[in-house]
Amino acid sequence: MPEETAGTAASHYFSAQPSGSGRQQVVPVVLAGRELDVVTAGGVFSADRLDLGTRVLLREAPPPPPTGNLLDLGCGWGPLAITLGLLSPAATVWAVDVNERALELTTENARRAGVRRLRAVPPDRVPADLGFEAIWSNPPIRIGKEALHELMLRWVPRLRPGAEAHLVVQRNLGADSLHAWLAGALEARATVERTGSAKGYRVLRVVAAEQ
Repeated sequence: MPEETAGTAASHYFSAQPSGSGRQQVVPVVLAGRELDVVTAGGVFSADRLDLGTRVLLREAPPPPPTGNLLDLGCGWGPLAITLGLLSPAATVWAVDVNERALELTTENARRAGVRRLRAVPPDRVPADLGFEAIWSNPPIRIGKEALHELMLRWVPRLRPGAEAHLVVQRNLGADSLHAWLAGALEARATVERTGSAKGYRVLRVVAAEQ
């Protein structure tokens, strides 16, 4: 969450019931080559525009698998989840966030975009045995290193064999240290590499080991 202070990010975006105005506004964006009007609101990350980190990830990530379960981890108002749904309409997209307002906005924005197979849910509503064919995430770096590591270890190992996660992290907020930590924490279970770097952001690819 590079555009906010640590305190603001922790108190607003990573809370089930964020503070700040819930008044909605319409923001024009382009996702998967389509011009869309999405709704956003205060208390959700990057409420007034498509943030730079997400734009970098959308440019650098390869097309998602056409079917299966795809995960947007930390969905905000839904740009990654909606892009996944537009690019892979036969897949089921799971948009996960602890922020209830973010989930409501993602659901509405999916409806506006015509994305039908999207489920915007809190983390505990995702079936525990569900594996993912892909994970895309602009993770909430400012929740702190320990919480971020717990988040990564909860979700990234749920990639199916050979499946990929694509993460975007600002360089000066610890992209390289996260890269090194992921490589060590996952060891034989996955490989981690940097696949892109633009405008102060790194894109990391995590490939689950074949079994």
